[in-house]
Amino acid sequence: MKYIKPTKFSYLPKFLMPLDVLGLFERDPFGNSLVIRRILIAIVGWLTYARYTVVNRIQIEGTEHLENLPINNVLFLSNHQTYFADVIAFFHIFCAVKWGFQNTMLPPVYLLGPRARQYYVAASETMKKGIVPRIFAAGGALTIERSWRAEGREVQRAVDASANDKIAKALAHGWVVSFPQGTTSPYAPVRKGTGYLIKNNDPIVIPIVINGFRRAFDKKGLRFKKRNTLLTVRFKAPLQIGPDESVDDIVAKVRHAIEQDAPEWVK
Repeated sequence: MKYIKPTKFSYLPKFLMPLDVLGLFERDPFGNSLVIRRILIAIVGWLTYARYTVVNRIQIEGTEHLENLPINNVLFLSNHQTYFADVIAFFHIFCAVKWGFQNTMLPPVYLLGPRARQYYVAASETMKKGIVPRIFAAGGALTIERSWRAEGREVQRAVDASANDKIAKALAHGWVVSFPQGTTSPYAPVRKGTGYLIKNNDPIVIPIVINGFRRAFDKKGLRFKKRNTLLTVRFKAPLQIGPDESVDDIVAKVRHAIEQDAPEWVK
């Protein structure tokens, strides 16, 4: 991982920025207020907290791998089971780790001061469907146009050239969650764009393996399917990726790390 000095942005002129000791005028690289984002993350966090700790049971492992990470240029790669429930759980955990919690979300005092420098990659079509996705988008979504899938169908269209720039800006500012398969279908191939993203930005790469979300929630992750389900979130040690590794090698390493190597019965 190469060191990248964390970026800082403000609505104030540069010479006045040191006076904003509380960060009230701080914004992200895309012009969004970090204060507003903290408020949105806190509201969503309080509204969803019981979904993981009361209605269902969450088991978290490996947050020791997050404790000494820098505040930026960290890429989290996970398998994907629902549109929103997965990433909301991650945001809960990131905020809890900021407050010194280890492998737990109890109690939810961390929502009094949530982490704002966190983003997640999402399909733009998903984030435009209704008021709830739009609210979630304001909490840190990096929306991209998928070149291989739209409205649940396989498509072929031009690659979104702005996607890598958005993610690079977000990595320079904070942590980014991405789902490298680009779909909630299990054992789907990892997209090569993830390999290029890692080679070009050289972030710390933290694999995440989740389970139970598909059983507990609907595809969007907003409605319950089965209550009292065990939800597991396991953070692994950072991937060791050499500068000379090819994109295909990186893709294979990521696929194995998030435990999405297709078993024989799928092939």
